[in-house]
Amino acid sequence: MPLVHILLLPFLGSLLAAILPANARNTESTLAGLIALWCTVQMALLFPEISQGGVLRHEIAWLPQFGLQLVLRLDGFAWMFAMLVLGIGTLVVLYARYYLSPADPAPRFFAFLLAFMGAMLGVVLSGNLIQLAFFWELTSLFSFLLIGYWHHRQDARRGARMALTVTGAGGLALLAGLLVLGHIVGSYDLDHVLAAASQVQAHPLYLTALVLILLGALTKSAQFPFHFWLPRAMAAPTPVSSYLHSATMVKAGVFLLARLWPVLSGTEPWFWLVGGAGLITLLLGGFAAMFQNDLKGLLAYSTISHLGLITLLLGLGSPLAAVAAVFHTMNHATFKASLFMAAGIVDHESGTRDLRRLSGLRHAMPITATLAMVASAAMAGVPLLNGFLSKEMFFAETVFIDATPLVRWGLPVAATLAGMFSVAYSLRLTLEVFCGPPAQDLPHAPHEPPRWMRVPVELLVLTCLLVGTLPGQVIAPFLNAAAAPVVGGALPAFSLALWHGWNAPVVMSLLALLGGTLLYRALRPAQRSGRITRTPLLARWDGEQIFQALLAHLSRAARQGRRLLGTRRLQWQMLWLVLAALVAGAAPLLLHGLRLGQRASLPLSSAFVLLWLLGGLCAIAAAWQAKFHRLAALTLLGGAGLATCITFLWFSAPDLALTQIAVELVTTVLILLGLRWLPQRNEALHLRARGTRRRRLRDLLLALAAGAGMAWLAFAMMSRDFPESTSTFFLERALSEGGGTNVVNVMLVDFRGFDTFGEIVVLAIVALTVYALLRRFRPARESMDLPPQQRAVPADLQTDLLNPRHAQDTAVGYLMVPAVLVRLLLPLATLVAAYIFLRGHNEPGGGFVAGLVLSVGLILQYIISGTEWVEAHMPLSPRRWIAAGLLCALATGVGAFAWGYPFLTTHTAHLHLPWLGEVHVASALFFDIGVFALVVGATLLILTALAHQSIRGHRWHARLLEEADFTPEIQAKTGSSAYRTSASSYKLNSKIQGGL
Repeated sequence: MPLVHILLLPFLGSLLAAILPANARNTESTLAGLIALWCTVQMALLFPEISQGGVLRHEIAWLPQFGLQLVLRLDGFAWMFAMLVLGIGTLVVLYARYYLSPADPAPRFFAFLLAFMGAMLGVVLSGNLIQLAFFWELTSLFSFLLIGYWHHRQDARRGARMALTVTGAGGLALLAGLLVLGHIVGSYDLDHVLAAASQVQAHPLYLTALVLILLGALTKSAQFPFHFWLPRAMAAPTPVSSYLHSATMVKAGVFLLARLWPVLSGTEPWFWLVGGAGLITLLLGGFAAMFQNDLKGLLAYSTISHLGLITLLLGLGSPLAAVAAVFHTMNHATFKASLFMAAGIVDHESGTRDLRRLSGLRHAMPITATLAMVASAAMAGVPLLNGFLSKEMFFAETVFIDATPLVRWGLPVAATLAGMFSVAYSLRLTLEVFCGPPAQDLPHAPHEPPRWMRVPVELLVLTCLLVGTLPGQVIAPFLNAAAAPVVGGALPAFSLALWHGWNAPVVMSLLALLGGTLLYRALRPAQRSGRITRTPLLARWDGEQIFQALLAHLSRAARQGRRLLGTRRLQWQMLWLVLAALVAGAAPLLLHGLRLGQRASLPLSSAFVLLWLLGGLCAIAAAWQAKFHRLAALTLLGGAGLATCITFLWFSAPDLALTQIAVELVTTVLILLGLRWLPQRNEALHLRARGTRRRRLRDLLLALAAGAGMAWLAFAMMSRDFPESTSTFFLERALSEGGGTNVVNVMLVDFRGFDTFGEIVVLAIVALTVYALLRRFRPARESMDLPPQQRAVPADLQTDLLNPRHAQDTAVGYLMVPAVLVRLLLPLATLVAAYIFLRGHNEPGGGFVAGLVLSVGLILQYIISGTEWVEAHMPLSPRRWIAAGLLCALATGVGAFAWGYPFLTTHTAHLHLPWLGEVHVASALFFDIGVFALVVGATLLILTALAHQSIRGHRWHARLLEEADFTPEIQAKTGSSAYRTSASSYKLNSKIQGGL
């Protein structure tokens, strides 16, 4: 499985690099370089298998019943792109070793770089459209991290955010387009899609799929009108720019266009959309590049122009133009990577990239100057270099195109003009940086870089020379292998000879060289004198300004909408949520109706009626008592939950009953810890509040409507007869295929294991989010910052002190049982949790319920004994429990791949152990262990985080009661039982929870 290893190794290397020490730059660069080099060699060794049109495939079963497989597919075109990603990636790692300063966090850089390499390989090797979209979004994410690597700089943050916004939005459009394309073909497998060109182009949804896919490709490759993000990405370190803008990030868009060329090309919409965007980008990027004063900015706009050239070639729709596009993709990667590295050397050794300050560097760094001049000549299309060959093919395709007169005459003129622009900005880069008198005001004295920092540039420039002088021997076999899958059949006849005689493309090349030289000489005086500081004609149509204005308008509209519809009051939020759910559920019922089934009803039991009368009375009493006594309301709420639990038992659902009772316990503890943060009660104000009765009546009616609607839906579903195959599917297969007799547990850890895995991931995210939000939260301390004589008890606290019930709520909430009994309860809770867990696969129980039971036993230790005692006697780390649970569940799922089965497929073993006999062990047991550990960790993390904040509030109030000056009204009551009860409650709770 070489493709799997090549794809996974960069991600594994990214994880290793992230945990290495920050000062081990040599170790991190060596690790990254060895991984990239090994993958490059392994990929190169695969060339004989695909050189004659072969295709390597490796499939991993994912959801075979839905036709979803993880498919790695390698043909000649994918091989060429993978070699660019890996080969140039290896050189970038070597270059970055010397470019990064000791102050730069090297682990983060190489971790991001390797992860991006893996994501780009995933795009190139994907044999499934959905899989391709997944890795496509990963490239956007990791490029965001790489562009914003120097996050202390505002331009880096802005550039990264802009790149992520534009390419991320395009990625969403691409996903929609690939879904439409898969729907048209009837499969998401790339081989099936590539073989269905006539079916796709004849379908009514062809244009929809085309536009959506082009949005993804054009945004990623910075094509007009989405070109503006690429120059702003130059805030990244130069190794990142060299990698992203030569062989990977921006090439992903043209890769996708070439990959789907056999399916989508050949139509008028393709010609005008792709060709038009490419032509505008080609001219716009070349024109803007001539006026850039930043060396990397010039290279960025030249990249935009050359990407437009490749896109235009693909848009022309002819097989020979597609071959030329593939050839120029290879050539551009080599000379542009070398130019970016040379620009980085100039910046690194001289301290500036400003073309107006640089001059005569050939005297201080002659070798670097020579390398940069050769690479610039390749970019300009000078003969005997690789750029000349692909540029000649481009000129030939524009001359011999069969189209309307406007296109037939206008396209060669535009191509020649773009060639002039290319020569002009290449001359400016070469002559103004390396020629002329030596600059005198540079930040550093320029000199040659370290030897190994220059080696990557030398290898790339050598490639430009070899391809330009010996194309038939050096590049022809690889070009043939790479271009054949793009054209979707036999390659058209073409020649890589250096001289084809006097023809139109040669004349266009001469005109481009001569015109570009004259254009540079005409613009140079104005640029050197500073008369031209902005790009003419394009300055007022800056895409960045339009983008920022659009974001500003969206933000303003969002704020206005939030002010109009938003509220910080929880009651109103719950009102709108319940009302929206009620409307969404009622709308289809009103339109289509809902009739009861014909299933016979069971006789009504008086015991069941009595149970729900008690449950209903508890719910109503809890709502009533919430105004007076919150602890009593919480107790009554538990009575309603107990009625629900017994109902589950009544309907033969013991697993649900166990879960319900455990959730009731955890929720009770949660609310007890949160009582401190509820608004203070004032019964008189509640009774006198304007509109209170109307509000309560409204809430009652809404609750009755929602409850009645859910009851009606449940009754309607229970009264229907379901197909035998549906209702008995899990019952029949639980033991034979899942290895357990408890159908519910088998469903959770086997048949619907992927759903369960997603749910525990969400639970982990929620727990970590609660912890992150509360860890830095502190109660208001304004009064404690004043001198003692100026401190005053807040008005709401003074009012509440007059009510002794507040003290009762607080004290009883924490002093329910003695500490000794609670400590003795923990071993019993652990034993019960182990029993429930071990029996879960065949009897009611399982990892989720067991985790809740153990969590309750542990959280009681925190409440009664405090954090210091718990950490001293049984140290726990909830975050490690969460991590261990996720890793265990994931390892169980991935382990199925080792035997060639889909993710989370269960396997059962029967072990014969001494004294125990035969023991039945299912692999789902380890998945359930992961669920158990994560539930324990998440529950403890949420509850202890909330408890910390509650106790901080109690400490503050206790200190306030001891030191503050009370109002005369309170001072008059200091001898009353109300004050003594309140003050002692705060102090007592503070002492009990001293550890927290």
